[in-house]
Amino acid sequence: MKESSPRRKILNPYTNLKGYNCFGCSPNNIHGLRMEFVEEGDFVISEWSTADHFSGYKNVLHGGVQASLMDEIASWSVQIKLKTAGVTANLNIKYKKPVFISEDKILIKARIEKYKKKIAYIHTELFNSEGELCSEGEVKYFIYPEQHAREKLYFPEHDRFFEK
Repeated sequence: MKESSPRRKILNPYTNLKGYNCFGCSPNNIHGLRMEFVEEGDFVISEWSTADHFSGYKNVLHGGVQASLMDEIASWSVQIKLKTAGVTANLNIKYKKPVFISEDKILIKARIEKYKKKIAYIHTELFNSEGELCSEGEVKYFIYPEQHAREKLYFPEHDRFFEK
């Protein structure tokens, strides 16, 4: 049996950047998702708690919020695994079953499937607290060269994502 990879907490190096208020990952955006991430093997993972203000139908997580969760984790998978940044080129989501706001924790996973010619293809999955797959996404992500990501997107040194 193959041993599972240990989880490694990913730090958010953008928190001290003046004007940083990302809807997906800023811990200080009171209207945002406030996502946090860990790395485990080939995956970037986030355990996320729902809130009533993210509902569509009563007690159902809005599909646009699910899309945002998958878009955000795709970005972090690029930053962690490819050691640069970029922008979403395309996001295609399949909604399989409703996600209820009353869920304790939702698990979102991302894995880079392939990377070629400045495009990363990322598979994302969103699971409810019962471990059931509720939605999945295919994200096509345009990757900038590292220097451009530093200059235009404030991409930090890669070691700032992890504790020393």
